[in-house]
Formats: sequence, C-alpha cells, structure tokens
Amino acid sequence: MDFGLKGQAAVVTGSTSGIGLALAGALARNGVDVVLNGLGDPAAIEKTRSDLAAETGAKVLYHGADMTDGEQIADMVAYANAQLGRLDILVNNAGIQHVSPIDEFPVAKWDQILAINLTSNFHAIRAALPIMKAQKHGRIINIASAHGLVASPFKGAYVAAKHGVLGLTKTVALEIAEQGITCNAICPGYVHTPLVDGQIKDTAKARGLTEDEVVRTVILAAQPSKQFITFDQLGGMLLYLASAAGAGVNGAHLSIDGGWTAG
Repeated sequence: MDFGLKGQAAVVTGSTSGIGLALAGALARNGVDVVLNGLGDPAAIEKTRSDLAAETGAKVLYHGADMTDGEQIADMVAYANAQLGRLDILVNNAGIQHVSPIDEFPVAKWDQILAINLTSNFHAIRAALPIMKAQKHGRIINIASAHGLVASPFKGAYVAAKHGVLGLTKTVALEIAEQGITCNAICPGYVHTPLVDGQIKDTAKARGLTEDEVVRTVILAAQPSKQFITFDQLGGMLLYLASAAGAGVNGAHLSIDGGWTAG
C-alpha cells in the first residue's frame, strides 16, 4: 500500500532498537528520510543506521540527543531540518520504565522517567512546530501506552507520564488544528521487544513457569487477545496517521492493545 510519504522527513526518538527502530523502519521503507535517536554502542548504532539506509534507499541519519536535555532535543530537530531540508513527521517514542511502590520510588528515577517519557515530547514538539507551521504541513505522533488510559500498580511515574502525554497531545492538537498539522497518540499494549523477552525469561526462572505460561498468565494477563501487538501493526497505524488519509484525525488516542482498555 502506498501511503504517499515519499520525499518526506522524520525524526523518531528512542529509535536505535525496539518499537522506535521498527517505526523508523516503516517510515524509511515508505520513502521517508529519517533521523534516528537513542542510546547504545556507537558501532552498533552506526551498523543499524547504515543497514536501514542500504535496505530502504532512504537517507538515514543519527543524532545522539539526550532526552533529558531540552537544548539537545532542539538541536536534534534543527539538525533534521538542516540535513533533510524539511521536517514532516515527529515521532516521540523515547521512554524508560521503573517498577516500585510510590513510598519507595527513588526520587531521581521519578524525575528521569518524567523527563524522558513526557517532558522530552514537549521539547521536541516546541522545536518542530515552527518548521511545520512554515511548511503548512506536519504530523506529530506521540507513542503513549495503554498505561496512558489505565493504571497498573508500582508503575506510578510511567503511568503519570503517559497520562500526561495524552493531555499534551490534545492541547497541541487544538492549537494547530487550522495549520495543516495534526497531533495524535498511539497507545500500544504489550509488544514483544527484546526488553520484554528478557522479562519473560527472568520471570519464568523466578516463578518456576514455562515461558509460554509467563506470556499468558503474567505478561498478557490484561490483554484479552492474549497476543502481543506486532511491529507491523504499530507501523501500519503510524503510516496511516502520517499519511493524507489520516489528516482528519487530530487530538486522538488510538488504542492498539488487543482489547486491554475496552473494559
């Protein structure tokens, strides 16, 4: 399916692995030039960048902005515009997690999660909007979570940040509704990333369960489909929102969670 995105340019935060890399790949395979961002071994990041560029034929660049630093985030957006000549799509995906009861939650970890999972979105949007307004075109897509809609115990900072992402999404959407720009949020349930795979293995060992049992009774307990959301499913939703077909969707949260938040 042709989404009509060829020649556009995107920034995807937190995209050196996992969901972010999958989303960047979906854009690049549809002719979008992409700036990757994220942490990791420099040699591994360069291989990821060069492999994606070779596979897709798109321009694939990298900027190592620290998602807790507003000035570095603004520099990343300016870099994308300078190197690619435009900025059509901003995907705010960077995020971290920490699990702890509220009364034991490390203050530094709370501050870090709010900075990366929520405040980085503000800094990136703030930097991108003048470019998009000048173009009279833009798509801002924030990767929230089912936890932007419902809570789970011991994930206070993550849940608070993702609820905040939805509020920010709605506010931005109202501000730019007449300027050819949209701002929406995707709310995934559990996706089978390398991070989740490690969690499955550790839980199986700790509880004396098989990995299949952990998936069904622990990881996907809240997800009625009992199926992980796939990278292709997330990519399809992203491409729709980025395309002309998604131009009428603004200020929305789109759940892709196997029914988790239906009840």
